Formats: sequence, C-alpha cells, structure tokens
Amino acid sequence: MHRLLLLLTLLTTAALGGEIDQPAALAALQHTDTVLIDVRTKQEHAEGSLPGATRIETQDLAKHISRVAPDKSAPVVLYCRSGRRSSAAQELLQDLGYSQVINAGAYEDLKTVVPPR
Repeated sequence: MHRLLLLLTLLTTAALGGEIDQPAALAALQHTDTVLIDVRTKQEHAEGSLPGATRIETQDLAKHISRVAPDKSAPVVLYCRSGRRSSAAQELLQDLGYSQVINAGAYEDLKTVVPPR
C-alpha cells in the first residue's frame, strides 16, 4: 500500500511539473530580471513573437541557455505553440539547476496579454 501511494505521489508530481501557469508567467514578466524564451522553430518565430523574447529551440537549450540566463536563480519564462515544447524545456532547465522556470504555454494565448518589455 505504501509503495502504491508513493508511486501515485511521484506520478502526480511529475505530471504537475510541466503544467502551464500563465498567471505566474505574467507576474514574472513584470520584473526586469526575468528571461523570456521562445522555444518555437525559426519559421514559427518569424510569424510573430513576444516582445523581448529570445528564440532557442528546446533541443538547443542546454547548449545556449547560459548565454541568455547565466543566473540559475533568475526567473525564466518559456513559451511555444501549444505548451508542450515549453513543458519539455521547463523540465530540462530544472534538471540543469534553474530554480524559477515557468511554462507560459501557447504564443497565441499570450500575444495579447504580455506587456511590452
């Protein structure tokens, strides 16, 4: 019984790790030290992006993150087309030791609510 409870707790915690938290992302973007990263493709980014965002595709994130976010305690907000790639990027950055990583979700949901930076 204890093993089952532990397994369910771990699975639930893992599922919550990459959830979209748009309110937290919007609050973080009010601070000048927040890093905003667009993990979409070059083509998607060319169709529009959030002000102040740096584009780094998820597969390139580990290689380039220290250039745009050298402070692992600074807030990092991620977004993509649907929230799935930004969820994977969030998990990657957390594994790399970044402590304040927020999945903002989909660009289409954010473009009208993110203030200029």
